[in-house]
Amino acid sequence: MSRMVGTVSRGIRAPIIRTGDDLAKIVTESVLTAAREEGYRFHDRDIVAMTEAIVARAQGNYATVDQIAADVKAKLGGGTVGVVFPILSRNRFAICLRGIAMGAKKIVLQLSYPSDEVGNHLVDLDMLDEKGVNPYTDVLDLEKFRALFGYGVHPFTGVDYIDYYAKLIASCGAEVEVIFANDPRAVLRYTDTVLTCDIHTRQRSKRLLKAAGAKVVLGLDDILTASVDGSGYNEKYGLLGSNKSTEDKVKLFPRDCQGLVEEIQKRLLEATGKQVEVMVYGDGAFKDPVGKIWELADPVVSPAYTAGLEGTPNELKLKYLADNDFADLSGEALRDAIKGEIQKKDGSSLVGKMSAQGTTPRRLTDLIGSLCDLTSGSGDKGTPIIHIQGYFDNYTNE
Repeated sequence: MSRMVGTVSRGIRAPIIRTGDDLAKIVTESVLTAAREEGYRFHDRDIVAMTEAIVARAQGNYATVDQIAADVKAKLGGGTVGVVFPILSRNRFAICLRGIAMGAKKIVLQLSYPSDEVGNHLVDLDMLDEKGVNPYTDVLDLEKFRALFGYGVHPFTGVDYIDYYAKLIASCGAEVEVIFANDPRAVLRYTDTVLTCDIHTRQRSKRLLKAAGAKVVLGLDDILTASVDGSGYNEKYGLLGSNKSTEDKVKLFPRDCQGLVEEIQKRLLEATGKQVEVMVYGDGAFKDPVGKIWELADPVVSPAYTAGLEGTPNELKLKYLADNDFADLSGEALRDAIKGEIQKKDGSSLVGKMSAQGTTPRRLTDLIGSLCDLTSGSGDKGTPIIHIQGYFDNYTNE
């Protein structure tokens, strides 16, 4: 009988990681121990992945709000700073905002609406229609926004982020003014010094602001790109991908991970004789259908991965073959015909072919990282390492 199980994703428990831990050793030993205890074997093209959080923790890649403030003040001048398009998150942005506010005299906080970049809503779309507000063109001050839409709270956290961010800035000793607009250039009516805090649209925001005459334009990816007073840093992403560690410290996105994934791959090859792919993953790239929140608050799903994870899937759509090319077949004849079609694949791209339509042309690291994120969860499962088997198998593999 043909093998009945395809892809398997296992969450692997690991020790609590501390700064300075040998993560290559811990990850390797954890997956080897799990396989031995659970009685399964490694195969070529298995995937072992670890969360970005344990990588950054092992690196000791942390920064305090004072260190953030020092870098903001040095790079943006310490006067009035426009903070444009931050996401609405106590974990992801609030502590960064504390550091930013401590490095400035005044913050002009420009919030996008009806939601932030990743889907946290300030106001319902239907209310925009009801009030005749055009979010593409209308710039609202705080008084006008409250008059139109009142006081709302986030459906998951119960927080009024407008009030929360404004009070946070004031508590840091900075003056605060809040505006609502979806054109980053709106902030230039108030200041020519801008810190763009969007994640995936940051390059466009910077380009528009610079072209419109802004004097200084930086993004979160330009803050803490080098160590400040002994802080951690990320030369590529800065504060992007950071999240709260303590009330006055953030954990930054991990840096220099490529050597780590390659070292783990090497150790697993030595231990198992199998070529295992290895990656670091953060947020998955998926959107919640109820809350409308896009999960990806990190700058990328995977900051480091081994070479075998490069590329996109190159697959045939089985239901298309069954309903079209082999519509007159059933049972074993249908199975054999589909297997034969799959076996004809020679590695050339299937993009544009009818038999491949409906397959997912996303990057492998984004797909696999999303699977890892869903498997490990974000709470107390205690499985920051994921072992995936059979991901690259197809219907022909026995």
